[in-house]
Amino acid sequence: MPGIDKLPIEETLEDSPQTRSLLGVFEEDATAISNYMNQLYQAMHRIYDAQNELSAATHLTSKLLKEYEKQRFPLGGDDEVMSSTLQQFSKVIDELSSCHAVLSTQLADAMMFPITQFKERDLKEILTLKEVFQIASNDHDAAINRYSRLSKKRENDKVKYEVTEDVYTSRKKQHQTMMHYFCALNTLQYKKKIALLEPLLGYMQAQISFFKMGSENLSEHLEEFLTNIGTSVQNKTGLVSSTWDRQFYFTQGGNLMSQARGDVAGGLAMDIDNCSVMAVDCEDRRYCFQITSFDGKKSSILQAESKKDHEEWICTINNISKQIYLSENPEEIAARVNQSALEAVTPSPSFQQRHESLRPAGQSRPPTARTSSSGSLGSESTNLAALSLDSLVAPDTPIQFDIISPVCEDQPGQAKAFGQGGRRTNPFGESGGGTKSETEDSILHQLFIVRFLGSMEVKSDDNPDVVYETMRQILAARAIHNIFRMTESHLLVTCDCLKLIDPQTQVTRLTFPLPSVVLYATHQENKRLFGFVLRTSGGRSESNLSSVCYIFESNNEGEKICDSVGLAKQIALHAELDRRASEKQKEIERVKEKQQKELSKQKQIEKDLEEQSRLIAASSRPNQASSEGQFVVLSSSQSEESDLGEEGKKRESEA
Repeated sequence: MPGIDKLPIEETLEDSPQTRSLLGVFEEDATAISNYMNQLYQAMHRIYDAQNELSAATHLTSKLLKEYEKQRFPLGGDDEVMSSTLQQFSKVIDELSSCHAVLSTQLADAMMFPITQFKERDLKEILTLKEVFQIASNDHDAAINRYSRLSKKRENDKVKYEVTEDVYTSRKKQHQTMMHYFCALNTLQYKKKIALLEPLLGYMQAQISFFKMGSENLSEHLEEFLTNIGTSVQNKTGLVSSTWDRQFYFTQGGNLMSQARGDVAGGLAMDIDNCSVMAVDCEDRRYCFQITSFDGKKSSILQAESKKDHEEWICTINNISKQIYLSENPEEIAARVNQSALEAVTPSPSFQQRHESLRPAGQSRPPTARTSSSGSLGSESTNLAALSLDSLVAPDTPIQFDIISPVCEDQPGQAKAFGQGGRRTNPFGESGGGTKSETEDSILHQLFIVRFLGSMEVKSDDNPDVVYETMRQILAARAIHNIFRMTESHLLVTCDCLKLIDPQTQVTRLTFPLPSVVLYATHQENKRLFGFVLRTSGGRSESNLSSVCYIFESNNEGEKICDSVGLAKQIALHAELDRRASEKQKEIERVKEKQQKELSKQKQIEKDLEEQSRLIAASSRPNQASSEGQFVVLSSSQSEESDLGEEGKKRESEA
């Protein structure tokens, strides 16, 4: 009942129907509490029993490991390395067994004891008082009934006295029992919260203490020992179970199917819609490539029989990943994509000459410009398209397919701007030791897995089309020159810069200052592709500034990365505005302070001049009385000078 938190003890003597109804509600609540606490007690007792069993089993395991060296195996010789290793394990497990024993003791004291006390003392007291109150209430009802049946015609004083005394005694007993019962029910309402929270608090404190003991016992030396053992076990397991199965693979829609020899039909191996494929080196085998699902959770490594099959598999899976098979005419679209890829590359003259020298003598160079047979309108549109592309991307710029730090290429003055190579970086912004990371104060730290596709210098950095065009040219160049390998890195986005970090060594490969990132965009169709334009000092152009577009592939996170970069730039902009406002406020305060100092100095000068003029005026007046009988008031300094003059004259007269 809302608004009622206790039973009124002052109404126990009256014993009204309303009081009995309210008592029934409290008794129902006490029964529900008793049932719930009994279930909770059983659950906690199971935890306590399981912990005791775990402690005993851990101790037995340690004991068996210690007895390994005493065993005599018919096929096993004396392996001292194995014996010493198991002895080391037995020591560690014995320490863990001690920790488990301590945890069992703490659970018994902090968890089981309070809930047992509440169950055995408070809840049982409620049940006992309920029975006593029921008996007293029945006795009182019986006494009232006997009193009500007294005969009016045949009055007997003795019988009347006994019945009246019985009513008085039973009512007094009921009243006392009812007050105790009400007090116990009211106390239960206050104790039930503490009784529920105290064992839970004890359980959590015992677990925290157990984890602390475990972290203290597992030292760095032990972690190194476990790492070495784990590495050796994995290597041995890998040497035994690393096998290659020869199977027949084929594609069916957006699925990669596999069928072993002797199978009636194939089964699903992987969903290759929006997947990524790249050539990899695996166990010194040739023609290997890796297929990774769109979410990055599943990957498979396959080996082709020849270089031709290797390239065809990669191209086929790339086409399926773009979902060309869902269109009405997939062959025509695939041919158009391949044709656009052939026309998209704009390599430098030296790049073209190098590939021209590799062409056979019988092949002629394809024309660099095409004219439309339908009239002058087609030629004008082609020329305009070529002109717009030339205005976006420099036509004589080679494409860079590997990550090379800008500090390594004729720009020694940019070492501070792009960071130093070879320094380990924590991708979460935490620095070890006493040194502070440059991104430690940044409030934004977001990490993404990316693969570098390529970069090239661009002419414009104010139009997203330059990113789309750079993507098209780099992808086409990779397809034409059979470049399938990509460098995987971790892209760290902060409010200060973008960092490419080696996922294995945590070494910073490249650092891009955030103010220099002037443009970023994702691919219009394939959202896994994204790129950004970096404006740097120096470059191949005659001006001091140059723009380079970097293209990456992510695990379906291109838009998220661009949103993160935009958020970082907004935070950096607000921080810069706050810094400028703070500097402006400080400058205003400095000007006010300077003006205040000048004003104080001017007031001090005026005060000194006024004092000097007053002294001059006082010293020019006569020191004796005037003819009218008036006297001149001398200043303290003048009176002291006159006193000194009189003393000097007196001394001269005495001499």
